[in-house]
Amino acid sequence: MSDTTAPHRTAAATAERQPFSLTFKARDFLNVAIFAVIYIVVIFAVAMLGIISPLVMVVTLPLAPLVAGIPYMLFLSRVRHGGMVTLFGIVFGLASMGWGHPWQSALVIVAFSLIGELVMYAGQYRSKWAAIWTYTTFSAWMIGPWIPFFLDPAAYISQQASQSMGSEYATQMEAVLTGPVVLGVWVAGIVFGFLGGLLGAAVLRKHFVKAGLA
Repeated sequence: MSDTTAPHRTAAATAERQPFSLTFKARDFLNVAIFAVIYIVVIFAVAMLGIISPLVMVVTLPLAPLVAGIPYMLFLSRVRHGGMVTLFGIVFGLASMGWGHPWQSALVIVAFSLIGELVMYAGQYRSKWAAIWTYTTFSAWMIGPWIPFFLDPAAYISQQASQSMGSEYATQMEAVLTGPVVLGVWVAGIVFGFLGGLLGAAVLRKHFVKAGLA
């Protein structure tokens, strides 16, 4: 027996899929600005714990995406068209350069934001899981600030010593930081990004229901 309803399902699915749009309203820019600032404050506050010691830095850095998942997921509950996720990444990338991250880090942030943009579009900006995976993808930006370390570890540590950290901190950093450790911190950050997405979705369940994210 043929399924006569299949064409109707296909037509309905096609009709429901909205075309990609970059139409911004004033409130969209406001949402990007507000939640980018909140996200930056949270990330910066956690990163500042690393001043205590390099070991504390390695342990606490992956926790940043977990805590920052709540404001980012609240931001995603307000995203209804293309460009907002990328704009958020651009704002955050420029801000990160302002507090000392290399320019390569800003490019990495924007790159992962663009990937997140595609994930949100695939979910038609109405999928809770698309939002969670968007945040998980975005959390991979944490490899960006380490690019100078991989290019020249000695110069990176020397630069830290020449800054406010001091020579003792640099010596401890040299003992703690290795390529595998940094990659481990990055992978842990992505995992905690996923957990942060789950946490944010759970904490903000009412907001997600109102926004129509199922």
